[in-house]
Amino acid sequence: MATTKSGGRQEQSSERRDQILSIAARLIAKRGYSATTVRDIADEAGILSGSLYHHFSSKEAILQEILGSFMTGLLDRFEEIVAEGGSPRDILDKLIAHAFTTIESQPDAVGLYQNELSFLGRQPGFEFLRENSERIEELWLSQIREGQKVGVFRDSIDAPIAYRFIRDAVWSTVAWYRPGRGHTAASLTDNFLDLLHKGLLSD
Repeated sequence: MATTKSGGRQEQSSERRDQILSIAARLIAKRGYSATTVRDIADEAGILSGSLYHHFSSKEAILQEILGSFMTGLLDRFEEIVAEGGSPRDILDKLIAHAFTTIESQPDAVGLYQNELSFLGRQPGFEFLRENSERIEELWLSQIREGQKVGVFRDSIDAPIAYRFIRDAVWSTVAWYRPGRGHTAASLTDNFLDLLHKGLLSD
């Protein structure tokens, strides 16, 4: 079936939007939200600043789309993992594995989220960041608590602190992990889970 001119224009517009979003995520993750201007994004995309406004109404709108899509996809997959069932240890392992996979496949979005959450979470229009983050915490924390309840995890450890240790150790990996330089998301997961389950001591 032949593509109509209108359909072709829509495809081009969609591709351009995706390109702008990708560039914006990379620049903001690297430079910071406040230090990245609309002109910076437009220059990198090879268009005039005014042309960028044909696709997005503001820098805030760009960021909302980047983080909205990222958080929705992340939360949806975490909920799917929990819904698939299994032991608390198996589910927690899968949640951790998907986090590493996300860091590998979407490093700019992860870095942007890590760097800007404390600021953006208080801004109008970004309430979804706190809401989704709290829901993700509930999912992970519920597995730790259930594991303690059934005797899989030690109940002498404070569950919220255990969650924060695991969360911060996993997601902070985005600051130093570079795909193709010796490790993959799978090998990072294996190393992390080995350390989490067995500890560092040899005896």
